Amino acid sequence: MSSPLRITVAKRTASVAAQLTELGRQTFQATFAADNRPEDMATYLAENFSLEKQLAELQDPQTTFLLAHMQQELVGYAKLSLNSVLGLEEGKPATGRLEIERLYVREDWLGTGLGATLMRRAIEEARTHSCRTIVLGVWEHNRRAVEFYKRFGFKEIGRHAFQLGDDVQNDLILRKGL
Repeated sequence: MSSPLRITVAKRTASVAAQLTELGRQTFQATFAADNRPEDMATYLAENFSLEKQLAELQDPQTTFLLAHMQQELVGYAKLSLNSVLGLEEGKPATGRLEIERLYVREDWLGTGLGATLMRRAIEEARTHSCRTIVLGVWEHNRRAVEFYKRFGFKEIGRHAFQLGDDVQNDLILRKGL
């Protein structure tokens, strides 16, 4: 018997953008609101999770969204970007690199294995595109996520600034070779 969980590549439509906007705002808020000022959260959400921004991200040919549906309900997603320069020395080619920009799972799905399923599928996508490296940025204080990525073999290779409203935070840059 097959699982009712489906992971699919997103269609590049306004209705999918609306779903990403809603789930992105919901999961980002649930994960980070307690540790950040409300005004910084509001600014970040407005700038990064508008319908227009999500539709533009969907339209980018270098970007793929993997959607996790249980029944007909979106419960998680991953945003993948080809040829990422994250953590790359200046002047080095970005080809063969995939960045996991977001791996978001609805709060009531944390701890169910959904994140691991999305990660395995992201790794498959990297291999499909002949990528040799996967990179990602994760907030240094998000210990749960850092440990999750390390279980998949990601290693810290650097740090970079992450702007959340007026607050400049530190993200760890993690890398996994394929």
